[in-house]
Amino acid sequence: MDRMNGEGEDLRQESGSKNRYVVLLLVLTGVLMAVVDGSVVSIALPTITGYFRVNIAQSQMIMTSYLVTLTSLLMIFGKVAEYIGKARLFLLGIALFSFSSLACGLSTSLNMLVLCRIVQATGAAMMFSISSAIIFQSFPRGEQGRAMGYIGATVAIGSILGPTLGGFIVDLLGWKYIFLINVPIGIVQLLLSSRYMKIEEKTSDSLNVDLIGAATLITFMVSMMALLGELSVSFSPSPANIALAMIFILSLAAFVINESRQKAPLLDLSIFRYRMFVLPCVSMIIFFVSNLMISILGPFYFEGVRGYTPSQVGLIYLIVPAIMVIGAPVIGWIYDKHQFRYLAALGMAIMAVSMIRLGSLAASLGSDPRQMLFAFVFLGIGGAFFQSPNNTETMRSLPRDKINIASSFTATIRNLGMALGVSFSGVLVSLQLARAGYYGTLLEAGPVLLSSTVSRVMMLAGLLCIIGTVVSIYRGMKCA
Repeated sequence: MDRMNGEGEDLRQESGSKNRYVVLLLVLTGVLMAVVDGSVVSIALPTITGYFRVNIAQSQMIMTSYLVTLTSLLMIFGKVAEYIGKARLFLLGIALFSFSSLACGLSTSLNMLVLCRIVQATGAAMMFSISSAIIFQSFPRGEQGRAMGYIGATVAIGSILGPTLGGFIVDLLGWKYIFLINVPIGIVQLLLSSRYMKIEEKTSDSLNVDLIGAATLITFMVSMMALLGELSVSFSPSPANIALAMIFILSLAAFVINESRQKAPLLDLSIFRYRMFVLPCVSMIIFFVSNLMISILGPFYFEGVRGYTPSQVGLIYLIVPAIMVIGAPVIGWIYDKHQFRYLAALGMAIMAVSMIRLGSLAASLGSDPRQMLFAFVFLGIGGAFFQSPNNTETMRSLPRDKINIASSFTATIRNLGMALGVSFSGVLVSLQLARAGYYGTLLEAGPVLLSSTVSRVMMLAGLLCIIGTVVSIYRGMKCA
């Protein structure tokens, strides 16, 4: 909603929307579907690779194409929402996501599946880009922390729940159903949203999308992920790597220069003047990078070293979201009541210790698996403490007329963090395997090499969370 001054806005913000809990449920369902489909393929990749008889580098495009498309389009749809309205954009997103999910499940080739995943990510971007803005607007100030806790928990749950659901669905029904299951959910959600998604909002008279900014942003995102993909295969200064690096640097520079000169930019660079907005955004991207590193490589460890089935791995990865779905809203309620500014830092610190502990346990073939389960428990507790306060601080740190850009930008960096987590995992694994003189698949590397490789990546994820802890502490000090 564009900024609306006067007593009327204050009264609406104090009372919130009367259908706010229905709106919350509908938005969270859309967010969960969008996030889950970003990571659900990770468990199914071995099966899909065998089904289409392709190599792992080709099948990884199923994940990376989705994440890159989603990340590239979030800010663009944030601007589109100002013209057509957030509720209408959300409905269009549900419809496109559901239709493309059906197409993904019916795909007869890898190329067709990748193309359908791009369309699916477009629908997800429509929903995801304005999800925070819809929820933030629907709840009064005294309930915003708890509401943002729900969306924070849902995003974290979705990123980790994807492999869990993927394992069970692949075992029981086959890989096609990780997409087909979205169709009936999407239809019900579309019907309910058409009736209950009513939001008071002012829309712009014209659609002012910065086309140059959109083109350079997409080029920047695609070239960055392509470069990371090439680096996961070879670190040599090949012509392809050099060309992608140049495109990445030039498109990023062109995007920043263009946005600084536009009257209606895709990304309002003035938001970076608000230090209290930038700092929780930095913490947020660290959170998702580190979590995806654990989420992507953990299944390889549990299947390749411990000999667990996909369903058993899915149960292990259910621990974190189960804790967060309860804990994040509770922490959000505590934050609403007491405004304790170091809750996010505490959560990040707990996560750092948990990830380092997971890494140390993974390094030993004889470690007690029950200790790893305890580490996952504390990982969930840390995530619950971090998500709600950090998300609320992010949305409150900008003026109200910038709520759309705050929502779309934070959604962008969440998904960028997930995409980078996937890519960094591949790069780090390839680097370690190459140093060991092994060039086969990770699952066939043998228990010793596999465990040491995964252990180091988990340790690095923990170190990233230590950096995130420092950033969150610094923000808390500046709020004093």
